[in-house]
Amino acid sequence: MADKHYSEDEIELLPPEKAAEDEQGHRDSSMAKKAANVRKKFWSVVRKAAKQMPIIEDVVAAYYCAFDPETPVKVRLTLIGALAYFVLPLDAIPDMIFGLGFADDIALLTYVIKTVHGNITDKHRLRAKQAMAEHDVHVER
Repeated sequence: MADKHYSEDEIELLPPEKAAEDEQGHRDSSMAKKAANVRKKFWSVVRKAAKQMPIIEDVVAAYYCAFDPETPVKVRLTLIGALAYFVLPLDAIPDMIFGLGFADDIALLTYVIKTVHGNITDKHRLRAKQAMAEHDVHVER
């Protein structure tokens, strides 16, 4: 049986302001800004990082998990925080330093993804692979 192809329309992604809401519907404006920044910059950073980050497929799956309405709020907010660090242009080690620039991002994202791995579903992973192909992101193995 072939894997199902998920389109952007079939996988509902929460808008940033909704992704930053807690269980009671209270919105954290700082987290909403981070979520909006992630949505805006994610794919351009992924394209730059793909060849330097062996975990890039997991990062993209985490992105789909972070904006999935079925993901528990604490997991969603944790992932958005880590992804916001990933897309931030200035961090502990500037990303432009080839071979070293994404080391801090890899460390943080690896830890966070391992912490929430049970919430990253096969649907998120499959959509990540499809989206990477759609965005012309290739991983060298």
